[in-house]
Amino acid sequence: MSRLRVVTANLLHGQALDGTVSESALRTAVHDIGADLLAIQEVDRLQPRSGGVDQTAVAAQAGGYVASRFVPAVFGTPGPGGTWRPAQVEDGALTDGPTYGLALLSRWPVRAWHVLRFPPSRVGLPLKVAGRPGLVVVPDEPRTALAAIVEGPDGLLTAATAHLSFVPGRNVVQLRRIAQWLRRYPGPHILLGDLNLPGAVPSRTTGWHDLARTPTYPSWRPKIQWDHVLVDGETAPAVLDSAAVDLGFSDHLALRVDLEPAAWTPGPREA
Repeated sequence: MSRLRVVTANLLHGQALDGTVSESALRTAVHDIGADLLAIQEVDRLQPRSGGVDQTAVAAQAGGYVASRFVPAVFGTPGPGGTWRPAQVEDGALTDGPTYGLALLSRWPVRAWHVLRFPPSRVGLPLKVAGRPGLVVVPDEPRTALAAIVEGPDGLLTAATAHLSFVPGRNVVQLRRIAQWLRRYPGPHILLGDLNLPGAVPSRTTGWHDLARTPTYPSWRPKIQWDHVLVDGETAPAVLDSAAVDLGFSDHLALRVDLEPAAWTPGPREA
């Protein structure tokens, strides 16, 4: 495999800066970015605010993916003023009614899916919310990591996505736990997601290689990197190209990395 394109994108449920949500914009963005492995966070399924569509299914069709999985973090609508309860279902396609979570999509078959969950912090934080003036106190949500054992052209690899807590310290604990958890599964390992940790912190926390260092937030004037592509192993794959990409919606830029995996040495597995 000469080139592997991986992308992580916080979708903000497809909401543009003017508050609109367009299914066609999501289709175009997924098609144009051309990821082999696509990790998406803040994903809606059957939510009225995003037109009642299954955004993972829309993305899978637009990108021609052979395997995909949406895992809900909550039933109901999250965020300020929303009403929700924690979800435990590992396949969102088996649920009825509005849900919200994250998803992973692959151009190659997936042998198995695995889910790791974290309860919400009892601490909320004042945050800037797209489309609302000033700061809004936002409660934390249940957090989720999703891993796929992928049958790639050169053998098995484990790809994962996560959307971590915005509460300082709690996100670090979650990231350490995810790194340990992923080593149960076949290497090499790659973690893509909105980790809510800036710059070099994820790499220092895990000891993994961070393949791209560029600001991804806010999308209209990026100053900080919340979104990361991490790999483990004694050696990292060669990065052929990387970029922060404006999808035309969301308050995050997507992070795209093209890598050459031939020299990627798999990391250890847990005994």
